[in-house]
Amino acid sequence: MTAVRAGRAAIDGGARGNPGEAGCGIVLEAGGRREEHTLYLGITTNNVAEYAALLAALERAHALGLEELAVRSDSQLLVEQMNGGYRVKASHLKSLWLKARTLAAGFRHFSIVHVPRERNRAADALANRAMEDRTSSLPRPEGLP
Repeated sequence: MTAVRAGRAAIDGGARGNPGEAGCGIVLEAGGRREEHTLYLGITTNNVAEYAALLAALERAHALGLEELAVRSDSQLLVEQMNGGYRVKASHLKSLWLKARTLAAGFRHFSIVHVPRERNRAADALANRAMEDRTSSLPRPEGLP
């Protein structure tokens, strides 16, 4: 029997102004390794940046061959929408939500939980670095507006 490859991710997206300069940060831990990623998004909204962080984490976890992924985010809206607690009302978020749900369904087990901002500092710092330096260490997820 082969071992299940499990990982966890902390994600954060932000925009300076809404819309404004945006970026996201991802901390991905799996198999004793830790990866930190930034993704500069240009001008967009905070909620799009939060979804971009989730999509980038999901895509990277799939690329690493992970079968299970546990995600932490300080965006209550994102977490509640992904878990079915809130409807996705904004039309520009519906396609991002659908893509995230589709990618999440590709894992043997997927979970996403809300954490307070102070417990998400590493991902927040990476998101700020992406906005300040306009840097990306991962490709832009497909389907972002």
